[in-house]
Amino acid sequence: MPTAPAPARRRARPDANPLWARHLWRRVIRLWPLKMLGTMAGIGGFFALYFWTLEHTAARAVVVPTLFADAWFGLQPWSVVPYGSLWLYVSLAPAFAANLAALRAYVRGAALIVALAMACYWLFPTVTPDFGVDWSQHPGLQFLKAADAGGNAFPSLHVAFAFYTALVIGSQLRSLGAPLGARAFNWLWCLAILHSTLATHQHVLLDVLGGLATTWLAVALAWRRRARVAQVAQVAPVALAAEFTPRPIRRISRR
Repeated sequence: MPTAPAPARRRARPDANPLWARHLWRRVIRLWPLKMLGTMAGIGGFFALYFWTLEHTAARAVVVPTLFADAWFGLQPWSVVPYGSLWLYVSLAPAFAANLAALRAYVRGAALIVALAMACYWLFPTVTPDFGVDWSQHPGLQFLKAADAGGNAFPSLHVAFAFYTALVIGSQLRSLGAPLGARAFNWLWCLAILHSTLATHQHVLLDVLGGLATTWLAVALAWRRRARVAQVAQVAPVALAAEFTPRPIRRISRR
């Protein structure tokens, strides 16, 4: 009597890697002094340039117009938490860089975002509208408003860096075979930051759209040389840049 065929083994998902977290940790500890000091220097230099530009363009700043959709986003004081979490979020992308080439690729894109935004702030300085809120009733937001003052509004660099970080971390997680939950959390964190820029009344919808466009343009400019290679390999330019690893040249022995 013929035996019944053995049940076929269930194929593992190609993107499922049970060791992804271990591999991610190995990336974190690789070049960690350079990553830590570089991130601190980058954020410090950015703040110095940001507030210098804010101070020297305040007299020329014009109010960013609102759209009808801005009325959908009321003041939500709790949103200051995801708003402030940006600086932790952006620190993860360089920390997860696979090697020095990936780190340089990240810095190149981030520098282009800053350059595009600062040029816009200097040439067309803007400020967010007065929402008529008594900020003394919201101590956390009052501190934020006192520090930032609503200047350098368009484009929103909070949005630009959150979007850029989500793209890079998303690429890194895919390359490691991270589960869907981890990749979804990455984008949910990004969306929470984007929402917080409106819910804290630090920005209006036009600022958000400008931030997204700034990142899109910076990525296009940063990886235009590798776009053709990415198309052939069927890999997104950001993913290719984030995971690019130089291979040693093999010598061909002659007989």
